Amino acid sequence: MTGSIPAPRPRRTFPEIAAVSWEHPADRAALQALRAVPGVDEVIRKVIALLGGERGIRLLFQGNAVRVGPEQFPHIWTLHVETCTTFDWPKVPELYVSQTPFFNAGAYGVDDPFIVLHSAALEVLDEGELRALLAHELGHVMSGHALYTTIAAILALVSLGVLPALAALAVLPVRLAFLEWSRKSELSADRAGLLGCQDIVMAQRLDMKMAGGGRGDAFAGQMNVEAFMTQAHEYAYSHEGLDIVYKILNTLALTHPIHTVRAAELQRWVAAGEYDRIMRGEYTHRGAEAKDRPFRDDMTAAKDYYSTEAKELAREVAGAAKRAASAARDAFKNAQQK
Repeated sequence: MTGSIPAPRPRRTFPEIAAVSWEHPADRAALQALRAVPGVDEVIRKVIALLGGERGIRLLFQGNAVRVGPEQFPHIWTLHVETCTTFDWPKVPELYVSQTPFFNAGAYGVDDPFIVLHSAALEVLDEGELRALLAHELGHVMSGHALYTTIAAILALVSLGVLPALAALAVLPVRLAFLEWSRKSELSADRAGLLGCQDIVMAQRLDMKMAGGGRGDAFAGQMNVEAFMTQAHEYAYSHEGLDIVYKILNTLALTHPIHTVRAAELQRWVAAGEYDRIMRGEYTHRGAEAKDRPFRDDMTAAKDYYSTEAKELAREVAGAAKRAASAARDAFKNAQQK
């Protein structure tokens, strides 16, 4: 038969899957480090109290956003429910659309997390990319990130002067610890996004559009994932001069990793075979199996990740120093010859 349309591939579901199955080891390590920073508990209590607790946080969006449901953004609601089904998550979190021209989304709350999509995201994403974004945010919910995400987002915007009650605390280390964890938590949620959309190109296309996507004829058919991944590779291996220093300084105050870094990290996770393993049904289940999982395994994996990262940083800094020294010697010789 000619001209037939192939049937859509059935979506893989993950009964009773535990978030630890896909969580990035650096996420769990950074969260443990965050909890160990003196003053973190006090910061959390003060900020939550400042916002009026769980109810106050939710009211911010109930009063100034649109709650998604069968009668409001019904297609988005259907995708949201399907995403919860994919991960066998029993409680469908409340979902809001907030009017804002900036592309973003988030999972917020304390005991009963909810998800917020910025209206700009809906204008840019197609259905598959939106599915990846919804799964990304559900990943945050399943990992218990929402409380810390709420605090990290606030601390990224406020200064010590805005929170005078915390003046006696060493707020800067707390803030930096929150931001470091926040960036690593996004790597975990990106993996959940891929498991939700089940298409690596689609997941990386989401990163690409977050970096520079838009709407209208100026963007239609004008963006290419392969070119974006080439760009990601160039960024990762750019070691000229003070590049490594600039990368660190550019990242320190961010709640999210650089978009090209996220796309490359996702590619590495797939290449390591972890994504296919979960797709085959080989994952940790919620309940006793997740609780009995040896914590030292997570710490070993995190140690390996940070050790590799530190070695690469040291190697790049040493290389940059050698190049700078060589350039200085050449300049000195040239000056003597004149």
